[in-house]
Amino acid sequence: MNFIVNVGVYLGPILLVFVAAALIALGLTPVIRWIVLRYDVVDRPDHPRRINTETVPRGGGLAVSAAFLVVAVIFLGLNRDALWVPIPGTLQPTDVAALLVGGAVAAALGAIDDLFDLRARWQLLGQLMLAVGAIALGISIDFISNPFGPGLILLSGPVAVGFTIFWIVGMINSINWIDGLDGLSSGVAFIAAVTLGIISLTTNVAQPLISVLCFALAGALLGFLRWNFHPASIFAGTSGVQFVGYTLAVLAILGTAKVAVALLVLGVPIIDTFWIIVRRLSQRRSPFSPDRTHIHHRLLDLGLSHRQTVLAIYGITLVLAVLALLLSGVTQLYAFLGVFVAFGLVLFGPTRGDLARPDELEAEAYVGEPPRRPGPPRAAATPGTSSAVPVPMGNGTGPLGPGTSEIAGPTGPIGAPIPVLGESLADSRLEASAARTATESTPAAR
Repeated sequence: MNFIVNVGVYLGPILLVFVAAALIALGLTPVIRWIVLRYDVVDRPDHPRRINTETVPRGGGLAVSAAFLVVAVIFLGLNRDALWVPIPGTLQPTDVAALLVGGAVAAALGAIDDLFDLRARWQLLGQLMLAVGAIALGISIDFISNPFGPGLILLSGPVAVGFTIFWIVGMINSINWIDGLDGLSSGVAFIAAVTLGIISLTTNVAQPLISVLCFALAGALLGFLRWNFHPASIFAGTSGVQFVGYTLAVLAILGTAKVAVALLVLGVPIIDTFWIIVRRLSQRRSPFSPDRTHIHHRLLDLGLSHRQTVLAIYGITLVLAVLALLLSGVTQLYAFLGVFVAFGLVLFGPTRGDLARPDELEAEAYVGEPPRRPGPPRAAATPGTSSAVPVPMGNGTGPLGPGTSEIAGPTGPIGAPIPVLGESLADSRLEASAARTATESTPAAR
């Protein structure tokens, strides 16, 4: 990895926009929080998959989008005359409009969903409109690295349009579906933005202006992360994930396409999304049906805490980011395919055959089970009755003491005592057995 000549000249503008965007997001997020609380734009812990134990406001992505857009517009306006950073010849005014105007529209559409809780079909329609609008303004993936040999694979016409739509919509949904724990999507996106910014300063890409924009986005995410990391005081909401996903997708295309880099560094959310869709379709379910099979759910089920799970995924993303910086275009694709297969074994393989995921860990197993406080062990069973000793899940110690646990969901940890899954399963089996024995002992049953 070699950097462009005089790279130090561009470090000043990069640091300036990074700090400015971070400070704006840091100061604006509490204001957004106050506004959304006033209009009751909140995430309530009213679903068994949710992790937050208290009502948490959402819509914090508006602070991220506002910080980025304000800093980007001011810097681009001043740089047009001052030329602190050269403007690449491949970057057209319509490309900049697609990035900034499209990003603002993405945040606005997401804010509408935060307010009205739109159905998935309407969200998808809005994402398709965003992708088509970007293409109309000149955003297009015209080539990709050839994974089977030297050179590039050129894309044109309907193929380029379809690939670009798939890229933008896929990126938005990847960020959306990884947004299941406090600070997870914003932290992963921060690492991705920094990586794209660094790679834009190398001789292979040589786009310092794109690097400035990437670091502006990274600064906005870092300022917001102060309020979004566990325990989060505000969630990004659909406004955040749509804006961040769209902006990262467009930044990866602008000028010299950096799609392979973005594919690798965002491998966790992208591959997680793909295999989750495959798994749901293989079970004849809707791709948008909720469950507990995302990578962060799997890590929580293994016994990791909320914070440990987030930091573990940060670590995986950092490793992929380093690989993206050190490898060339073709080897980046090979690395992505390797991670793709590995994640498939973790996320999809265990759902088949003898390795099937226990039913009690699926989302449906939590529906309708009211919380119960742990009590002393029950007395021995008498004929016709059943008993079970509570069995703690994970390490057996949750926020409220032994016998409680943390369940995974889209937003934060549930600290309330819950019926231990092993106990519920044992109860149901013993009660069914007792009922069957009693029935078979009657003359009518015979």
